Amino acid sequence: FLQRMTNSSSSPSLLNDSAKQYAGHDPLTSPNSSLFNDFAALSVSQRRKPRKYRLGMLDERIVPVGSKARKSKNPIGCLADRCKTGVPINMVWWNRVTENNLQTPNPSASEFIPKGGSTSRLSNVSQSSMSAFSQALFSHPSMGSPAAAGLAPGMSLSAGSSPLHSPKITPHTSPAPRRRSHTPNPANYMVPTSASASVANAVSQPPSTGQVIQKETVGGTTYFYTDTTPAPLTGMVFPNYHIYHPAAPHVAYMQPKANAPSFFMADELRQELINRHLITMAQIDQADIPAVPAEVDSYHSLFPLEPLPPPNRIQKTSNFGYITSCYKAVNSKDDLPYCLRRIHGFRLVNTKCMVLVDMWKKIQHSNIVTLREVFTTKAFGEHSLVFAYDFHAGGETMMSRHFNDPSADSYFTKRKWGQHDGPLPRQHAGLLPESLIWAYIVQLSSALRTIHTAGLACRVMDPTKILVTGKTRLRVNCVGIFDVLTFDNSQNNPLALMAQFQQADLISLGKVVLALACNSLSGIQRENLQKAMELVTINYSSDLKNLILYLLTDQNRLRSVNDIMPMIGARFYTQLDAAQMRNDVIEEDLAKEVQNGRLFRLLAKLGTINERPEFQKDPTWSETGDRYLLKLFRDHLFHQVTEAGTPWIDLSHIISCLNKLDAGVPEKISLISRDEKSVLVVTYSDLKRCFENTFQELIAAANGQL
Repeated sequence: FLQRMTNSSSSPSLLNDSAKQYAGHDPLTSPNSSLFNDFAALSVSQRRKPRKYRLGMLDERIVPVGSKARKSKNPIGCLADRCKTGVPINMVWWNRVTENNLQTPNPSASEFIPKGGSTSRLSNVSQSSMSAFSQALFSHPSMGSPAAAGLAPGMSLSAGSSPLHSPKITPHTSPAPRRRSHTPNPANYMVPTSASASVANAVSQPPSTGQVIQKETVGGTTYFYTDTTPAPLTGMVFPNYHIYHPAAPHVAYMQPKANAPSFFMADELRQELINRHLITMAQIDQADIPAVPAEVDSYHSLFPLEPLPPPNRIQKTSNFGYITSCYKAVNSKDDLPYCLRRIHGFRLVNTKCMVLVDMWKKIQHSNIVTLREVFTTKAFGEHSLVFAYDFHAGGETMMSRHFNDPSADSYFTKRKWGQHDGPLPRQHAGLLPESLIWAYIVQLSSALRTIHTAGLACRVMDPTKILVTGKTRLRVNCVGIFDVLTFDNSQNNPLALMAQFQQADLISLGKVVLALACNSLSGIQRENLQKAMELVTINYSSDLKNLILYLLTDQNRLRSVNDIMPMIGARFYTQLDAAQMRNDVIEEDLAKEVQNGRLFRLLAKLGTINERPEFQKDPTWSETGDRYLLKLFRDHLFHQVTEAGTPWIDLSHIISCLNKLDAGVPEKISLISRDEKSVLVVTYSDLKRCFENTFQELIAAANGQL
């Protein structure tokens, strides 16, 4: 039985990657509450000199001790004092008094501004975070009173100011995000929301069902907040360290049954990801290909994605009317890979076309390769115009995927139409499945709909400019190039001809669908159009035939891409269902690998400690003290033998022991020295303490603090 753990630490760093023991929210009076120790996580620059504050609940603001506001008459008293002394509070009376006296706090007031800091971060919080959540989607029963409507977001009648409204606390150092970053309590998702828990010696009754007043001290300031987390039901037991879980039933039934359970991602997905990584990291030897410059504008490490055109080439491409080349390059500004499409020998005369480029840069769609920037350069030895797009590794054009077989064209042109004895079976005709064609139609029409809605036209709906990644994922490439190359400076409105270009997009879409249905580019030629439609009628549904006829036939009115939605019909839901099922499978494969990074960092830390030859001029450092226990634990992990003296290798044993060490469970193990003269019985929590102390000692020495 192979066991796996889920990560309880959100940090990918080696410095703080240990798992915390499973625990729910501690009551405010619990001496073991982890909420009181969160200040240790703050950096040195954030540990300002503590200043004592009290919570003046009548005016709902922090009042420094000794100020004039502190000496004013306060019939209620300080909630902090009552919680410390255990004085019970009648919440019904408390809510009635606060409804009459509570005032909405002013986040820009001086008492809310951190000492020595600027107001920019606070203003960002009040303008971005608070305005976005000023209106709740679902009203909470405890916030239905008129007084609650005047509270700022995050405020509660039954608690003090939230950390976002407190002094010396920014959104980055507030205890609330740290509480949310901890591993969630699994019981929270299994308990009805009406469950409630009481807090001993704090309040007599919670303000509403399922709410508990918690307190937390950070930097000398005490915060009170309402904890709405339901308490786990009595009798529930959860593992105190992470284990492997079986596949979800809906995913297990989608995959073929294997002889043995798989604990790693599928080989097909792994190979696809590896190929993408290899293509992304590919480079060229500059000495072998001197025609490729080392740097173009802010891009470097250029790698040709297409065969480079000969230097003396005169003929131009049929797509754009210019010689083009394509490269993968890395932007030095963000270190991300991009695809550069170079237009040879083009000099940009007027920059008015950049209005259209800015419109293209705003389009973000899953089936469109996003245009990032356009610039001119002489790095290639001549005037060139370069379009920078997002780079999708492993993509190939629809032309190379489906129309690169010369035998398909010969079969299509040599077939004697009308002399067959009946419809030929599709598998013998070499045609594409209709479900695949509809999947392409849904994606291409979705891309056109987004482009046309933005007031632009695609103008590159061609098999040579449509990228296929994975099995069926399509992306329209090279958008915006025609808008720059054919820009007319005499036109006052650059969008005047977009309606005409949009109609041409629909005709181009019809040609692409017809070519896919015939599995041949010869089918879209005018002399073969009747034969192609007969082939579609024989082998495919009437909906597909009607869609092709609608797109290729001239209409007396302006057509829209939305007109083909009734022809797609329920097949849209089929594609949506297939996409979500694919997402479930990929998420399941991700779940198999999610713990590998944490376990690797754990082994990396352990490797820096074990067998270290010398530390602080002490050659016996790794053989004494806490390091000796870790050495024996390393032997317990990897060097066990059977009764016959043969190596005992069990991956589940290694993973289980590492997960228990990371969680620090109280389970005891016996560590035996190599000479078998010493047997030490320790718990995993003791080993974790030794492990963390030793590694922190190494970190301190590496930083020059020892």
